[in-house]
Amino acid sequence: MNVLFITSNRLGDAVLSTGLLDHFIGQNPGLRLTIACGAVPAPLFREIPEVDRIIILEKRPLSGHWFALWGQTVSTFWDLVIDLRASAISWMLPTRARRILDTAASRGPTHRVEQLGSVLSLSDSPSPRIWLGEAQRTRAGELMPGGHPVLAVGPTANWGGKQWQSERFAEVISRLTAKGAPLSGAHVAVFGAPDERDMAQPVTDSVPPERRVDLVGNDDLLVTAACLEQADLYIGNDSGLMHIAAAMGVPTLGLFGPSREVHYAPWGRNCDYVRTAKSYEEIVGDPDYDYRHHDTWMDTLSVDAVEQAAVALWQRTRDSKASAGAAR
Repeated sequence: MNVLFITSNRLGDAVLSTGLLDHFIGQNPGLRLTIACGAVPAPLFREIPEVDRIIILEKRPLSGHWFALWGQTVSTFWDLVIDLRASAISWMLPTRARRILDTAASRGPTHRVEQLGSVLSLSDSPSPRIWLGEAQRTRAGELMPGGHPVLAVGPTANWGGKQWQSERFAEVISRLTAKGAPLSGAHVAVFGAPDERDMAQPVTDSVPPERRVDLVGNDDLLVTAACLEQADLYIGNDSGLMHIAAAMGVPTLGLFGPSREVHYAPWGRNCDYVRTAKSYEEIVGDPDYDYRHHDTWMDTLSVDAVEQAAVALWQRTRDSKASAGAAR
């Protein structure tokens, strides 16, 4: 079975689509996959055995990237095209069947994972998955402090409006790792992309050197995922990194303001979110709201609120693990 899977240029949306892909692979042994996606999320698919080819969509004027994709795929007769971008190209390729995301439904109050599951008419929404190889886990073992609890934080975002203030990240880190706190004495791993160093540096600098794990600038997405897999708790802004942490099974707390948690809350039973005192509608309806400006809209999210949500998530996941252990 020869399948073309067209997914997002954005990291977070691509991560969320991996659950659908994982389900489809499990139901169709022996299939051959071609993935079309953006350059940033492309490494997510590198370790999937069924993937023959990854086509990187580089945005071009006048939708030229879609014409380029058509040129690279039109000579193949596909058994199925799964198009999560709802592009016209799906109707221009020779294929036995098509499954296309209903973009109108995406505007409703439904999580993106559930919306993606509807592409294959699934009643149960498949959780995102990151495929790792031995090399990535070996490298993560070299970077992460084995034998110590680790609080992972993602203080960056692709837009300043979604970025919680650095000084508040520093304060909640201090509280959660203080003596007697849930993560007392934990190492703190700070994550961010290579071009996000300036955003993350104040948070990195706030951690005592002996407990600091500076992973900002690691340019291997799968190594980043493998490092997150070793963390005990993750706290971060709404971002692709947050979705990777959740996909790796890490207890994940997402921080929300000018984005919809109903669509993008971290997915999984070990996950939760906390948002600003202002709703999404209040933020984007503010006369001063302008997505072209990078001033934060996270100012009504207090340190107390994040600390309380983090402690509650920590306790809930600890209790769940203890109950599972007792059952065995």
